[in-house]
Amino acid sequence: MDHEDRIALFLDYENLALGARDHRGGMAFDFRPVADALAERGRVVVRRAYADWSYFDEDRRMLTRSHVELIEIPQRMGASRKNAADIKMAVDAVELAFEREYISTFVICTGDSDFTPLVHKLRELNKRVIGVGVENSTSALLPPACDEFLFYDRLEGVEIPETRARRGRPARPSPEPQPVEREPEPQPVEEEAPRDVDTLAVLVAQTVAGLQGSSGGAVTASTLKRTLLRKDPTFSESDYGFRTFGELLRYLAGQDVVELAEGPAKGDPEVSLPEHGDREVAFGLLRTVVQELAGGDGTVALSGLKNQLRRARPDFSEKKLGYRSFLQFCKAAATSGLVDLRWSPEADDYLLTVPAA
Repeated sequence: MDHEDRIALFLDYENLALGARDHRGGMAFDFRPVADALAERGRVVVRRAYADWSYFDEDRRMLTRSHVELIEIPQRMGASRKNAADIKMAVDAVELAFEREYISTFVICTGDSDFTPLVHKLRELNKRVIGVGVENSTSALLPPACDEFLFYDRLEGVEIPETRARRGRPARPSPEPQPVEREPEPQPVEEEAPRDVDTLAVLVAQTVAGLQGSSGGAVTASTLKRTLLRKDPTFSESDYGFRTFGELLRYLAGQDVVELAEGPAKGDPEVSLPEHGDREVAFGLLRTVVQELAGGDGTVALSGLKNQLRRARPDFSEKKLGYRSFLQFCKAAATSGLVDLRWSPEADDYLLTVPAA
C-alpha cells in the first residue's frame, strides 16, 4: 500500500466528449474504461471533470455515479468559455501538486495541446503525468510531453460504433458494399503483424542494451517498461497482440531476443540480451562472409558488407541483437576474436580480416 501510486485525475470533459462524438461515429464518452485503466496503475484519490454541464446532462449523471467531482464552468461566449475551463483546470492541478505531496501521478484527460505547458510544469515538480485523449482529436504535441499517453479509443471496454447512414432508403444499400470492401482488409493486417513484432523486438533489444550500458546493473521488466514509455508514451503491448508486458517478454525470450531470469521481486524478472544464441550465430555468419569475400590481401571493406550478410541471411539485423549500428556489431565481433577490424586511411574505410588460426 505504501508503494502504491496516488493518482489525481483531471478531465477536460468537453474535449473528450466532443472528440469521441465527432471522430468516432457519434460515440458517447464512457468513463468506465478510463477508470479501469487507472485502477491498474494506482489509487485514484482525486477525480475532477470540468465543463459547462448544461450541455452534458446525461454525462453528468454517469460521472456522478463514478464519484467524479463536477466543476461547473459558467456559460460564456465562444472561446472564452473554453479558455475559462482550461485555466481553472490548470490552476487546480498545479495547486494540488503543491498542497498534496503524496500525489505522485497526475492524469490529464484531454487532447488539447494548450495543456502541454501544464504537463511540463507537473513533471518539473517531479510528478508523473499520464495523458488520455481521443486519438483523432489529440494534438501531436501532447503525447510526447507525457510520461505515458493512453488513447481512449484503444482502452479495453471501448466499443467504437460503425457509422450508419441517417436516411431510410439510402441506408439499405450502404451496408452491403461495406462488408465487401472490408473482406480483404484482415489479410494485410495479418501480414503486417510480424513486421510490427520485429520492429518491437528491435526496440526492446536496443533499449535493454542501452540500459545495460548506462546503468551497468541488472535491468528489470518494470524498468524496461518505464523506459519504453519514455521513448514512446503511446506504447502498449496490447497493440502487438499481447495481454501483458510479461507475456510479451516471454514471447521475445522464446525468439532469443532477450533472456529472462528471476528478479528482485515476484513478477518483475531481470531482462538481458542473450550471451549466446543468435548473437554467436550472427558473429559466425560475419566471419564466414568475410572469409568468402576476402581479396588477395585478405581484407574486406565494411561498406557494403551488411548487404552481403543479408544475401546469406535475409532476416539479419544487428539492431535486433541490441546493436545500434553495423559498425558496433562488427566491433563486438572483433572483441570476441572472430574477426579483426581496423581503420584504413588509404581505403577511407574499416577493413575486416579473419585472424589466423
